[in-house]
Amino acid sequence: MKILLLSMPDAAPPILHPSAIHMPALGIASVAGNIDPGHEVRIADLVRKRSGIARYVTRVLQRFQPDLVGFSAMTWQYPTCVRLMRLVRERCPTAKTVLGGYHATLMGEEIAEGPEAELLDFIVRGEGEDACRRLVNALDGQDRFEEIPSLSFKRDCRFVHNPRSAPLDLETIKPPVRDRRRLTWGYHYVYMKMEVLETSRGCTRDCNFCSMRHMYGRTFRPYPVERVIADLDDIVYRRRCRKGFIVDDNWVLNPRRVIELCDAIIARRYRGLRLIVQADCVSMARNEAMVKRMAEAGFVSVFLGIESASPKNLAAARKGDIVSASQEAVAMCHRYGISVIGGLIFGFPDDDEEAIVRNYRFLNTVGTDAPYCQIMTPYPKTGMRRELMEQGLVTNPDDFSRYNGLWANVRTRHLSTDELQYLFWLHRQRELDWWKPSSYAQRRGRGALWMAFWTRVMMPVLKRYHARVLRREGLRGRYKRELRRLTRMNRFPDLDPWGPDPFDEQTGRLDEEVTIGASAPAGGGS
Repeated sequence: MKILLLSMPDAAPPILHPSAIHMPALGIASVAGNIDPGHEVRIADLVRKRSGIARYVTRVLQRFQPDLVGFSAMTWQYPTCVRLMRLVRERCPTAKTVLGGYHATLMGEEIAEGPEAELLDFIVRGEGEDACRRLVNALDGQDRFEEIPSLSFKRDCRFVHNPRSAPLDLETIKPPVRDRRRLTWGYHYVYMKMEVLETSRGCTRDCNFCSMRHMYGRTFRPYPVERVIADLDDIVYRRRCRKGFIVDDNWVLNPRRVIELCDAIIARRYRGLRLIVQADCVSMARNEAMVKRMAEAGFVSVFLGIESASPKNLAAARKGDIVSASQEAVAMCHRYGISVIGGLIFGFPDDDEEAIVRNYRFLNTVGTDAPYCQIMTPYPKTGMRRELMEQGLVTNPDDFSRYNGLWANVRTRHLSTDELQYLFWLHRQRELDWWKPSSYAQRRGRGALWMAFWTRVMMPVLKRYHARVLRREGLRGRYKRELRRLTRMNRFPDLDPWGPDPFDEQTGRLDEEVTIGASAPAGGGS
Protein backbone atom coordinates (compact mmCIF):
# COMPACT_ATOMS: atom_id res chain seq x y z
CA MET A 1 0.00 0.00 0.00
CA LYS A 2 0.97 3.63 -0.51
CA ILE A 3 0.57 5.94 2.48
CA LEU A 4 0.89 9.74 2.49
CA LEU A 5 1.01 11.57 5.85
CA LEU A 6 0.53 15.34 6.11
CA SER A 7 1.08 17.82 8.93
CA MET A 8 -0.50 21.26 8.85
CA PRO A 9 0.99 24.56 7.57
CA ASP A 10 -0.39 26.80 10.33
CA ALA A 11 2.22 28.60 12.44
CA ALA A 12 1.95 30.37 15.81
CA PRO A 13 5.25 32.14 16.53
CA PRO A 14 5.03 34.33 19.65
CA ILE A 15 8.71 35.33 19.46
CA LEU A 16 9.84 35.58 15.84
CA HIS A 17 8.43 35.77 12.34
CA PRO A 18 6.64 32.62 11.03
CA SER A 19 9.47 31.99 8.57
CA ALA A 20 12.20 32.11 11.25
CA ILE A 21 11.54 28.62 12.67
CA HIS A 22 10.39 25.58 10.70
CA MET A 23 10.73 22.30 12.59
CA PRO A 24 9.66 18.87 11.31
CA ALA A 25 6.53 17.29 12.78
CA LEU A 26 7.80 14.36 14.81
CA GLY A 27 4.35 12.74 15.10
CA ILE A 28 3.92 11.83 11.43
CA ALA A 29 7.63 10.97 11.15
CA SER A 30 7.30 8.48 14.01
CA VAL A 31 4.09 6.98 12.60
CA ALA A 32 5.79 6.59 9.21
CA GLY A 33 8.83 4.95 10.77
CA ASN A 34 6.64 2.30 12.41
CA ILE A 35 4.69 1.18 9.31
CA ASP A 36 5.57 -2.45 8.59
CA PRO A 37 7.94 -3.26 5.70
CA GLY A 38 6.26 -3.93 2.39
CA HIS A 39 4.32 -0.66 2.34
CA GLU A 40 5.44 2.59 0.71
CA VAL A 41 5.14 5.68 2.91
CA ARG A 42 5.78 9.39 2.29
CA ILE A 43 5.46 12.35 4.68
CA ALA A 44 5.16 16.09 4.05
CA ASP A 45 5.33 18.90 6.60
CA LEU A 46 3.21 21.61 5.02
CA VAL A 47 4.79 24.28 7.22
CA ARG A 48 7.48 24.19 4.52
CA LYS A 49 4.85 24.86 1.82
CA ARG A 50 2.91 27.77 3.34
CA SER A 51 2.40 29.33 -0.08
CA GLY A 52 0.86 27.29 -2.84
CA ILE A 53 -0.36 24.51 -0.54
CA ALA A 54 -3.18 23.31 -2.79
CA ARG A 55 -0.91 23.16 -5.82
CA TYR A 56 1.77 21.27 -3.90
CA VAL A 57 -0.59 18.71 -2.35
CA THR A 58 -2.34 18.16 -5.68
CA ARG A 59 1.00 17.48 -7.37
CA VAL A 60 2.02 15.01 -4.66
CA LEU A 61 -1.33 13.19 -4.91
CA GLN A 62 -1.06 12.92 -8.71
CA ARG A 63 2.50 11.62 -8.62
CA PHE A 64 2.24 9.28 -5.64
CA GLN A 65 -1.37 8.06 -5.97
CA PRO A 66 -1.71 7.08 -2.29
CA ASP A 67 -4.13 4.45 -1.02
CA LEU A 68 -4.29 6.10 2.42
CA VAL A 69 -3.84 9.79 3.31
CA GLY A 70 -3.26 10.68 6.96
CA PHE A 71 -3.70 14.12 8.53
CA SER A 72 -2.25 15.31 11.84
CA ALA A 73 -3.52 18.53 13.41
CA MET A 74 -3.56 20.40 16.68
CA THR A 75 -6.77 22.15 17.73
CA TRP A 76 -5.96 25.53 16.22
CA GLN A 77 -4.86 23.88 12.95
CA TYR A 78 -8.06 21.89 12.53
CA PRO A 79 -9.98 24.39 10.31
CA THR A 80 -7.11 24.24 7.80
CA CYS A 81 -7.07 20.45 8.13
CA VAL A 82 -10.76 20.25 7.15
CA ARG A 83 -10.08 22.25 4.00
CA LEU A 84 -7.20 19.93 3.11
CA MET A 85 -9.38 16.88 3.70
CA ARG A 86 -11.88 18.29 1.18
CA LEU A 87 -9.09 18.88 -1.32
CA VAL A 88 -7.86 15.29 -0.95
CA ARG A 89 -11.39 13.91 -1.33
CA GLU A 90 -11.77 15.82 -4.59
CA ARG A 91 -8.31 15.21 -6.03
CA CYS A 92 -7.90 11.58 -4.90
CA PRO A 93 -11.40 10.17 -4.30
CA THR A 94 -10.30 6.54 -4.10
CA ALA A 95 -7.89 7.11 -1.21
CA LYS A 96 -8.94 6.33 2.33
CA THR A 97 -8.43 9.10 4.89
CA VAL A 98 -7.42 9.01 8.56
CA LEU A 99 -7.11 11.83 11.10
CA GLY A 100 -4.78 11.71 14.10
CA GLY A 101 -2.95 14.05 16.44
CA TYR A 102 -4.01 16.10 19.43
CA HIS A 103 -7.33 17.40 18.11
CA ALA A 104 -8.46 13.97 16.99
CA THR A 105 -7.56 12.65 20.43
CA LEU A 106 -9.41 15.41 22.27
CA MET A 107 -12.46 15.65 20.01
CA GLY A 108 -12.72 12.30 18.22
CA GLU A 109 -16.35 11.67 19.14
CA GLU A 110 -17.41 15.21 18.24
CA ILE A 111 -15.62 14.99 14.88
CA ALA A 112 -17.34 11.68 14.18
CA GLU A 113 -20.74 13.35 14.70
CA GLY A 114 -19.88 16.55 12.81
CA PRO A 115 -20.24 17.48 9.13
CA GLU A 116 -16.57 16.73 8.44
CA ALA A 117 -17.14 13.05 9.28
CA GLU A 118 -18.06 12.47 5.63
CA LEU A 119 -14.49 13.41 4.70
CA LEU A 120 -12.95 10.75 6.94
CA ASP A 121 -12.80 6.99 6.96
CA PHE A 122 -10.83 6.55 10.18
CA ILE A 123 -9.80 8.46 13.32
CA VAL A 124 -6.87 7.52 15.56
CA ARG A 125 -7.10 8.72 19.17
CA GLY A 126 -3.93 8.89 21.24
CA GLU A 127 -0.52 7.54 20.28
CA GLY A 128 -0.60 6.62 16.62
CA GLU A 129 2.34 4.35 15.89
CA ASP A 130 0.73 0.99 16.61
CA ALA A 131 -2.83 1.94 15.62
CA CYS A 132 -1.71 3.30 12.23
CA ARG A 133 0.57 0.33 11.62
CA ARG A 134 -2.31 -2.05 12.24
CA LEU A 135 -4.73 0.11 10.22
CA VAL A 136 -2.48 -0.16 7.17
CA ASN A 137 -2.26 -3.92 7.65
CA ALA A 138 -6.06 -4.16 8.02
CA LEU A 139 -6.58 -2.25 4.78
CA ASP A 140 -4.22 -4.80 3.23
CA GLY A 141 -6.34 -7.67 4.60
CA GLN A 142 -3.93 -8.68 7.37
CA ASP A 143 -5.79 -7.34 10.42
CA ARG A 144 -9.31 -6.38 11.54
CA PHE A 145 -10.54 -2.84 12.23
CA GLU A 146 -12.63 -4.09 15.16
CA GLU A 147 -9.54 -5.37 16.96
CA ILE A 148 -7.35 -2.25 16.73
CA PRO A 149 -7.29 -0.24 19.99
CA SER A 150 -7.64 3.57 19.70
CA LEU A 151 -9.10 3.29 16.17
CA SER A 152 -12.45 4.75 15.13
CA PHE A 153 -13.85 3.29 11.91
CA LYS A 154 -17.10 3.43 9.96
CA ARG A 155 -19.76 0.75 10.04
CA ASP A 156 -23.01 1.43 8.14
CA CYS A 157 -21.86 5.03 7.57
CA ARG A 158 -21.45 5.66 11.33
CA PHE A 159 -18.24 5.78 13.32
CA VAL A 160 -17.52 3.03 15.81
CA HIS A 161 -14.99 3.93 18.51
CA ASN A 162 -12.78 1.11 19.73
CA PRO A 163 -11.47 1.38 23.33
CA ARG A 164 -8.27 3.36 23.82
CA SER A 165 -5.05 1.40 24.00
CA ALA A 166 -2.81 1.33 27.04
CA PRO A 167 0.27 3.60 26.84
CA LEU A 168 2.69 2.15 24.31
CA ASP A 169 5.88 0.42 25.34
CA LEU A 170 8.49 2.84 24.03
CA GLU A 171 11.05 0.06 23.70
CA THR A 172 8.98 -1.21 20.74
CA ILE A 173 8.85 2.16 18.92
CA LYS A 174 11.12 2.38 15.89
CA PRO A 175 12.99 5.61 14.99
CA PRO A 176 11.21 8.32 13.00
CA VAL A 177 11.57 8.85 9.26
CA ARG A 178 14.22 11.40 8.30
CA ASP A 179 15.30 10.00 4.92
CA ARG A 180 14.05 10.40 1.36
CA ARG A 181 10.58 9.28 2.37
CA ARG A 182 10.29 12.81 3.73
CA LEU A 183 9.17 14.99 0.84
CA THR A 184 9.81 18.34 2.52
CA TRP A 185 13.20 19.65 3.59
CA GLY A 186 14.90 22.83 4.79
CA TYR A 187 13.95 22.64 8.47
CA HIS A 188 15.70 25.30 10.52
CA TYR A 189 15.81 27.28 13.76
CA VAL A 190 16.73 30.88 12.93
CA TYR A 191 18.23 29.53 9.70
CA MET A 192 20.39 26.90 11.37
CA LYS A 193 19.61 23.34 10.25
CA MET A 194 17.31 21.74 12.81
CA GLU A 195 15.93 18.29 13.65
CA VAL A 196 13.66 17.11 16.46
CA LEU A 197 13.70 14.03 18.68
CA GLU A 198 12.10 12.75 21.86
CA THR A 199 13.59 10.93 24.82
CA SER A 200 10.38 10.38 26.83
CA ARG A 201 6.62 10.79 26.69
CA GLY A 202 4.16 12.18 29.15
CA CYS A 203 4.15 14.36 32.25
CA THR A 204 2.96 13.68 35.79
CA ARG A 205 2.32 17.34 36.63
CA ASP A 206 -1.26 18.49 37.24
CA CYS A 207 -1.43 21.72 35.17
CA ASN A 208 -5.11 22.12 34.31
CA PHE A 209 -4.62 24.26 31.18
CA CYS A 210 -2.72 21.46 29.41
CA SER A 211 -4.29 18.78 27.22
CA MET A 212 -1.25 16.47 27.29
CA ARG A 213 -2.78 13.89 29.63
CA HIS A 214 -5.48 13.12 27.04
CA MET A 215 -2.74 11.96 24.69
CA TYR A 216 -0.51 10.05 27.10
CA GLY A 217 -2.40 9.84 30.37
CA ARG A 218 -0.70 11.06 33.51
CA THR A 219 2.35 8.93 32.87
CA PHE A 220 6.06 9.38 32.30
CA ARG A 221 7.75 6.85 30.03
CA PRO A 222 11.40 7.16 28.98
CA TYR A 223 13.00 5.69 25.89
CA PRO A 224 16.02 3.45 26.52
CA VAL A 225 19.24 5.45 26.58
CA GLU A 226 20.59 3.39 23.67
CA ARG A 227 17.57 4.36 21.52
CA VAL A 228 18.11 8.07 22.27
CA ILE A 229 21.79 7.88 21.35
CA ALA A 230 20.94 6.02 18.13
CA ASP A 231 18.50 8.81 17.28
CA LEU A 232 21.17 11.45 17.92
CA ASP A 233 23.64 9.49 15.80
CA ASP A 234 21.13 9.59 12.95
CA ILE A 235 20.68 13.35 13.31
CA VAL A 236 24.37 14.20 13.66
CA TYR A 237 26.10 11.72 11.37
CA ARG A 238 23.51 10.85 8.72
CA ARG A 239 21.57 14.12 8.52
CA ARG A 240 24.67 16.29 9.14
CA CYS A 241 22.72 18.38 11.65
CA ARG A 242 24.15 19.81 14.88
CA LYS A 243 21.04 21.46 16.35
CA GLY A 244 18.20 19.47 17.90
CA PHE A 245 14.99 20.25 19.71
CA ILE A 246 13.93 17.64 22.26
CA VAL A 247 10.13 17.70 22.27
CA ASP A 248 9.61 15.87 25.58
CA ASP A 249 6.72 17.30 27.56
CA ASN A 250 9.01 17.71 30.57
CA TRP A 251 12.58 16.56 30.03
CA VAL A 252 13.65 16.92 33.69
CA LEU A 253 10.97 14.91 35.52
CA ASN A 254 13.61 12.33 36.46
CA PRO A 255 16.89 14.19 37.19
CA ARG A 256 18.86 10.97 37.69
CA ARG A 257 17.86 9.81 34.20
CA VAL A 258 18.76 13.21 32.74
CA ILE A 259 22.28 12.88 34.15
CA GLU A 260 22.53 9.36 32.75
CA LEU A 261 21.50 10.58 29.29
CA CYS A 262 23.86 13.53 29.46
CA ASP A 263 26.74 11.21 30.38
CA ALA A 264 25.93 9.06 27.34
CA ILE A 265 25.82 12.14 25.09
CA ILE A 266 29.12 13.42 26.45
CA ALA A 267 30.72 10.02 25.88
CA ARG A 268 29.77 10.17 22.18
CA ARG A 269 31.86 13.37 21.76
CA TYR A 270 29.50 15.00 19.25
CA ARG A 271 31.20 18.07 17.83
CA GLY A 272 29.21 21.29 17.95
CA LEU A 273 26.00 19.68 19.20
CA ARG A 274 23.44 22.25 20.42
CA LEU A 275 20.24 21.05 22.05
CA ILE A 276 17.04 22.83 23.12
CA VAL A 277 14.58 21.37 25.61
CA GLN A 278 11.48 22.08 27.72
CA ALA A 279 11.66 21.86 31.50
CA ASP A 280 9.88 22.84 34.70
CA CYS A 281 11.21 25.51 37.02
CA VAL A 282 11.22 23.46 40.22
CA SER A 283 13.35 20.63 38.82
CA MET A 284 15.81 23.06 37.24
CA ALA A 285 16.12 25.14 40.41
CA ARG A 286 16.74 22.19 42.74
CA ASN A 287 19.17 20.07 40.71
CA GLU A 288 22.38 21.97 40.07
CA ALA A 289 24.33 18.83 39.21
CA MET A 290 21.77 18.03 36.51
CA VAL A 291 21.91 21.53 35.01
CA LYS A 292 25.71 21.47 35.00
CA ARG A 293 25.71 18.12 33.20
CA MET A 294 23.16 19.39 30.66
CA ALA A 295 25.46 22.29 29.79
CA GLU A 296 28.39 19.91 29.38
CA ALA A 297 26.29 17.70 27.08
CA GLY A 298 25.48 20.56 24.69
CA PHE A 299 22.19 21.97 25.96
CA VAL A 300 22.22 25.63 25.02
CA SER A 301 18.62 26.72 25.60
CA VAL A 302 15.72 25.74 27.87
CA PHE A 303 12.06 26.70 27.72
CA LEU A 304 10.71 27.23 31.23
CA GLY A 305 6.98 27.38 31.92
CA ILE A 306 6.95 30.30 34.38
CA GLU A 307 3.27 30.99 33.55
CA SER A 308 2.59 33.83 36.01
CA ALA A 309 4.05 36.10 38.68
CA SER A 310 0.85 35.70 40.71
CA PRO A 311 0.66 32.86 43.26
CA LYS A 312 -3.14 33.03 42.92
CA ASN A 313 -2.94 32.47 39.16
CA LEU A 314 -0.44 29.67 39.62
CA ALA A 315 -2.82 27.99 42.06
CA ALA A 316 -5.64 28.34 39.51
CA ALA A 317 -3.39 26.62 36.96
CA ARG A 318 -2.44 23.96 39.55
CA LYS A 319 1.21 24.82 39.12
CA GLY A 320 1.94 25.47 42.78
CA ASP A 321 3.74 28.61 43.96
CA ILE A 322 6.79 28.51 41.68
CA VAL A 323 7.60 32.24 41.66
CA SER A 324 10.84 31.88 43.63
CA ALA A 325 11.66 28.63 41.78
CA SER A 326 11.36 30.51 38.47
CA GLN A 327 13.96 33.05 39.57
CA GLU A 328 16.27 30.34 40.88
CA ALA A 329 15.88 28.24 37.72
CA VAL A 330 16.80 31.13 35.42
CA ALA A 331 19.81 31.99 37.56
CA MET A 332 20.87 28.33 37.59
CA CYS A 333 20.69 28.06 33.80
CA HIS A 334 22.66 31.27 33.32
CA ARG A 335 25.31 30.06 35.79
CA TYR A 336 26.12 27.28 33.32
CA GLY A 337 25.70 29.21 30.07
CA ILE A 338 22.19 27.98 29.16
CA SER A 339 19.85 30.61 27.75
CA VAL A 340 16.24 30.69 28.92
CA ILE A 341 12.99 31.21 27.05
CA GLY A 342 10.40 32.18 29.65
CA GLY A 343 6.77 31.20 29.10
CA LEU A 344 4.00 33.42 30.50
CA ILE A 345 0.22 33.14 30.29
CA PHE A 346 -2.12 36.14 30.46
CA GLY A 347 -5.88 36.19 30.97
CA PHE A 348 -6.43 34.30 34.21
CA PRO A 349 -9.89 34.98 35.71
CA ASP A 350 -8.71 37.70 38.12
CA ASP A 351 -6.30 39.47 35.76
CA ASP A 352 -6.68 43.21 35.34
CA GLU A 353 -4.41 45.73 33.64
CA GLU A 354 -2.12 45.95 36.65
CA ALA A 355 -1.69 42.17 36.66
CA ILE A 356 -0.68 42.21 32.99
CA VAL A 357 1.94 44.90 33.65
CA ARG A 358 3.21 43.05 36.72
CA ASN A 359 3.59 39.84 34.74
CA TYR A 360 5.67 41.46 32.02
CA ARG A 361 7.84 43.22 34.59
CA PHE A 362 8.42 39.94 36.40
CA LEU A 363 9.78 38.46 33.17
CA ASN A 364 12.29 41.32 33.01
CA THR A 365 13.14 40.86 36.67
CA VAL A 366 14.02 37.18 36.41
CA GLY A 367 16.27 37.90 33.44
CA THR A 368 15.02 35.52 30.75
CA ASP A 369 16.71 35.77 27.36
CA ALA A 370 13.49 35.68 25.31
CA PRO A 371 9.76 35.82 26.16
CA TYR A 372 7.16 33.27 25.10
CA CYS A 373 3.93 35.09 25.96
CA GLN A 374 0.47 33.68 25.29
CA ILE A 375 -3.13 34.40 26.21
CA MET A 376 -5.04 31.81 28.23
CA THR A 377 -6.63 29.38 25.74
CA PRO A 378 -9.57 27.15 26.75
CA TYR A 379 -8.37 24.00 24.99
CA PRO A 380 -11.04 21.29 24.64
CA LYS A 381 -11.44 18.82 27.50
CA THR A 382 -9.05 20.63 29.87
CA GLY A 383 -9.92 21.42 33.46
CA MET A 384 -9.25 25.10 32.83
CA ARG A 385 -11.80 25.18 30.01
CA ARG A 386 -14.42 23.55 32.20
CA GLU A 387 -13.84 26.05 35.00
CA LEU A 388 -13.86 29.06 32.67
CA MET A 389 -17.03 27.84 30.96
CA GLU A 390 -18.74 27.43 34.33
CA GLN A 391 -17.79 31.00 35.23
CA GLY A 392 -19.01 32.36 31.89
CA LEU A 393 -15.54 33.62 30.94
CA VAL A 394 -15.11 31.81 27.59
CA THR A 395 -16.21 34.19 24.84
CA ASN A 396 -15.18 32.02 21.87
CA PRO A 397 -16.03 28.40 22.66
CA ASP A 398 -15.80 26.84 19.19
CA ASP A 399 -13.80 28.86 16.63
CA PHE A 400 -10.68 26.77 17.00
CA SER A 401 -8.71 28.70 14.39
CA ARG A 402 -8.03 31.26 17.15
CA TYR A 403 -6.82 28.73 19.71
CA ASN A 404 -3.11 29.34 19.09
CA GLY A 405 -2.27 31.40 22.17
CA LEU A 406 -2.10 34.69 20.28
CA TRP A 407 -5.84 35.49 20.30
CA ALA A 408 -8.01 36.24 23.32
CA ASN A 409 -10.83 33.73 23.52
CA VAL A 410 -11.73 34.53 27.12
CA ARG A 411 -12.51 37.52 29.26
CA THR A 412 -11.55 38.08 32.88
CA ARG A 413 -13.61 39.41 35.77
CA HIS A 414 -12.09 42.83 35.07
CA LEU A 415 -11.38 42.89 31.31
CA SER A 416 -13.45 42.18 28.23
CA THR A 417 -12.00 39.99 25.50
CA ASP A 418 -11.09 43.05 23.42
CA GLU A 419 -9.49 44.79 26.39
CA LEU A 420 -7.45 41.69 27.21
CA GLN A 421 -6.27 41.39 23.60
CA TYR A 422 -5.32 45.05 23.46
CA LEU A 423 -3.58 45.28 26.84
CA PHE A 424 -1.66 42.06 26.15
CA TRP A 425 -0.28 43.79 23.04
CA LEU A 426 0.17 47.28 24.51
CA HIS A 427 2.15 46.36 27.61
CA ARG A 428 4.33 43.91 25.74
CA GLN A 429 5.49 46.90 23.69
CA ARG A 430 6.00 49.08 26.75
CA GLU A 431 7.54 46.60 29.16
CA LEU A 432 9.51 44.25 26.92
CA ASP A 433 10.23 46.68 24.09
CA TRP A 434 12.07 45.18 21.09
CA TRP A 435 13.46 41.70 21.48
CA LYS A 436 17.23 41.79 22.02
CA PRO A 437 19.12 38.50 21.67
CA SER A 438 21.25 37.67 24.67
CA SER A 439 25.02 37.99 24.30
CA TYR A 440 25.20 34.18 24.40
CA ALA A 441 22.71 33.81 21.55
CA GLN A 442 24.60 36.34 19.47
CA ARG A 443 27.74 34.19 19.54
CA ARG A 444 26.25 30.91 18.27
CA GLY A 445 27.29 29.92 14.73
CA ARG A 446 25.21 30.85 11.70
CA GLY A 447 22.43 31.93 14.04
CA ALA A 448 24.80 34.65 15.24
CA LEU A 449 24.80 36.12 11.73
CA TRP A 450 21.02 36.26 11.75
CA MET A 451 21.02 37.82 15.24
CA ALA A 452 23.53 40.46 14.13
CA PHE A 453 21.42 41.20 11.04
CA TRP A 454 18.36 41.57 13.25
CA THR A 455 19.95 43.85 15.84
CA ARG A 456 22.02 46.02 13.48
CA VAL A 457 19.85 46.21 10.37
CA MET A 458 16.29 44.97 10.74
CA MET A 459 15.50 46.30 14.21
CA PRO A 460 16.64 49.90 13.51
CA VAL A 461 14.71 49.93 10.22
CA LEU A 462 11.57 48.54 11.84
CA LYS A 463 11.85 50.96 14.75
CA ARG A 464 11.85 53.92 12.36
CA TYR A 465 8.96 52.44 10.40
CA HIS A 466 6.83 51.84 13.48
CA ALA A 467 7.65 55.31 14.81
CA ARG A 468 6.25 56.79 11.58
CA VAL A 469 3.14 54.59 11.83
CA LEU A 470 2.68 55.69 15.45
CA ARG A 471 2.94 59.38 14.55
CA ARG A 472 0.51 58.94 11.65
CA GLU A 473 -2.02 56.51 13.10
CA GLY A 474 -1.49 56.49 16.87
CA LEU A 475 -1.68 53.52 19.20
CA ARG A 476 -5.08 52.55 17.88
CA GLY A 477 -3.76 52.33 14.33
CA ARG A 478 -0.69 50.35 15.40
CA TYR A 479 -2.90 47.89 17.22
CA LYS A 480 -5.20 47.42 14.25
CA ARG A 481 -2.17 46.67 12.14
CA GLU A 482 -1.17 44.00 14.66
CA LEU A 483 -4.61 42.39 14.42
CA ARG A 484 -4.36 42.34 10.65
CA ARG A 485 -0.92 40.71 10.93
CA LEU A 486 -2.30 37.98 13.18
CA THR A 487 -5.22 37.50 10.81
CA ARG A 488 -3.00 37.11 7.76
CA MET A 489 -0.52 34.77 9.46
CA ASN A 490 -2.47 31.59 8.69
CA ARG A 491 -4.50 32.59 5.67
CA PHE A 492 -4.09 30.22 2.74
CA PRO A 493 -6.15 31.70 -0.13
CA ASP A 494 -5.42 28.82 -2.51
CA LEU A 495 -7.43 26.55 -0.18
CA ASP A 496 -10.55 28.73 -0.51
CA PRO A 497 -12.27 26.41 -3.07
CA TRP A 498 -12.27 23.69 -0.39
CA GLY A 499 -13.90 25.66 2.40
CA PRO A 500 -14.20 29.16 3.81
CA ASP A 501 -11.16 30.88 5.20
CA PRO A 502 -11.76 30.86 8.97
CA PHE A 503 -10.42 34.41 9.18
CA ASP A 504 -12.42 35.96 6.32
CA GLU A 505 -14.89 37.57 8.68
CA GLN A 506 -12.48 37.91 11.58
CA THR A 507 -10.24 40.84 10.83
CA GLY A 508 -10.08 41.69 14.51
CA ARG A 509 -11.95 44.27 16.51
CA LEU A 510 -10.86 47.17 18.67
CA ASP A 511 -13.56 47.80 21.24
CA GLU A 512 -14.29 51.50 21.39
CA GLU A 513 -14.50 51.16 25.17
CA VAL A 514 -10.87 50.01 25.48
CA THR A 515 -8.97 52.44 27.67
CA ILE A 516 -5.74 53.44 26.00
CA GLY A 517 -4.11 54.56 29.22
CA ALA A 518 -1.15 56.93 28.96
CA SER A 519 -0.68 58.58 25.58
CA ALA A 520 3.08 58.22 25.55
CA PRO A 521 4.41 56.27 22.55
CA ALA A 522 4.73 52.54 23.04
CA GLY A 523 7.99 50.74 22.55
CA GLY A 524 8.77 48.58 19.55
CA GLY A 525 8.06 44.91 20.11
CA SER A 526 9.06 41.85 18.18
